[in-house]
Amino acid sequence: MPIDEITQKVSERYAQAASTGEQMCCPTSYDVGHLKTFIPEEVLRISYGCGTPAGLQTVQTGETVLDIGSGGGIDCFEASRLVGPTGLVIGIDMTDTMLEIARKNASTVATNLGYPASNVEFRKGLADAMPVEDGTIDLIISNCVINLAPDKRKVFCEMFRVAKLGGRFTISDIVSDQPVPQYLVHDSQKWGDCLSGALTLADYIAGMREAGFLGIHLVKSSPWRIIDGIHFFSVTLTGYKLPPAATTSSVRYATLRGPFSRVTDEQGKTFERGIPQPIAPDNASLLSAPPFADHFLLTTEPVQLDNHDPRWSAILPADAPCTWQGHYALLAGPFVEAADDDHHIYRRGEPLEICSKTVTVLETAGYQSHFAILNRAGDRVSGEAVTCAPDGGCC
Repeated sequence: MPIDEITQKVSERYAQAASTGEQMCCPTSYDVGHLKTFIPEEVLRISYGCGTPAGLQTVQTGETVLDIGSGGGIDCFEASRLVGPTGLVIGIDMTDTMLEIARKNASTVATNLGYPASNVEFRKGLADAMPVEDGTIDLIISNCVINLAPDKRKVFCEMFRVAKLGGRFTISDIVSDQPVPQYLVHDSQKWGDCLSGALTLADYIAGMREAGFLGIHLVKSSPWRIIDGIHFFSVTLTGYKLPPAATTSSVRYATLRGPFSRVTDEQGKTFERGIPQPIAPDNASLLSAPPFADHFLLTTEPVQLDNHDPRWSAILPADAPCTWQGHYALLAGPFVEAADDDHHIYRRGEPLEICSKTVTVLETAGYQSHFAILNRAGDRVSGEAVTCAPDGGCC
């Protein structure tokens, strides 16, 4: 299907939904009671998304925030509240009906927030050709929109272009656990349902990394739909446009604390738990970012750790039989590859079948934030328990 035709059909579908009040696309977890205190019902009624990127404590006072695919304006208006009257929020959408509703309600929201004037502006445009100046955005948000764009890598490049040095994104979207087949790709109805345009998690993150973002990591995930054996699920991801590294940094070494036994970062450097590695300023800048900070000890001199050191972290599987229940784990950053203490090697975005003991390990605090876990079993599994062994007896 030609790109222009996809774009036109998606725009028409959302314009129709805005007129009819049709509920579309994906699950959300908005605090509607809170939003009703300042956002008109007309906006809340046509809000479609698969997450709450503006409400995850990512928006800071006084920032300039860009919302890609702003629709009726719900995320823009929540961002408006969070940045305060000194901040600026820009919403981009391609559908005239949505833009009309959002613009009409902007002044009402500003009044309800007690602002002297609205700090939100809505611009007509496409995600892959955004009407935004280079390097002007502190935070980019988007809510179940990028998967509707035919050329997502172009969108990711646009995001990197408009972000400030030191800027970041927090976006929610629908991805899949395997490539979407052509019969779905060419189904115009399912484009509007956030299905046909879904990338695999691996390809989605790879596109962001190719655009230049670093520290790409999972904030939250939840399953959504299964169609013909393909699992579609919602993810919220954050990443950074890091500024040039400070050459005066005193950090010279990084030691992996755990709980992973080995990791490889986005710059291709591998770290073994407990063993200090010399790092360059750009490595130090990356490993200082929030998704890495809890996993590393950054020092001026080499510091070796062992399992008697309180800074060492390891989460071992139970010494007991396990069962296969249909679970698959997808590493979602910030590492491109990681290993645990039970000989599993996880590659970012690639599903890996895991047993019940590994599910328990990955649901602990040290691991949980890095993994999306899906269950591919069609029926309840009743297999007998087996004994896992490092030589391949189970996992």
